[in-house]
Amino acid sequence: MTKVENLDEATARIEAALYSAGRPLRIEELIRASGTESRTKTHQCLQSIMKKAKSAFKAIEVVTLPDGSYVFQLKPEYSSTVKKYAAKPILPNATLKTLSYIAYSQPISSKQLVETRGSGVYAHLKELKQLDFITHQNVGRLKIYSTTEKFQKYFGIQGDVEDLKQRLFSKVRKTATRSTTPPPTMVTELN
Repeated sequence: MTKVENLDEATARIEAALYSAGRPLRIEELIRASGTESRTKTHQCLQSIMKKAKSAFKAIEVVTLPDGSYVFQLKPEYSSTVKKYAAKPILPNATLKTLSYIAYSQPISSKQLVETRGSGVYAHLKELKQLDFITHQNVGRLKIYSTTEKFQKYFGIQGDVEDLKQRLFSKVRKTATRSTTPPPTMVTELN
């Protein structure tokens, strides 16, 4: 890629990267996308984009996340408004349940997952590995699963695994006190 000197072109490239990524992007990724090879120029472009988004859009924003990455997103207060218009979820409910079980119980063996979730878990594991939401280590003939950093970023989870487990447990406890039969733990409720 050739080096971009024009800040308008660099800004347009960053806008395109943020819009099309659908996930937070690290500053290094945005520097590459901008073509400027400059952290300072990329930050200038990002500040310009954030300022323009703030004045031009009412429901959309570009924000800096606590880990320093940037994301083009819907403002949280509009999430419930557009839920029915949103695209099909990335994961079917059964796979999402398996993912939430892994997140809560990690590290967890494939044997434990099959005992709890049934033999359909193998298809879920394959899909979750393709999305890079889980990883595994081989311990003898067993595979031990845990969630990845990409999983945490995608679902907006900050903190360590113990913090995640506590948040999942508190969601289940709150739900259980509201109804007699608690629904399954949903990772999407963390946001």
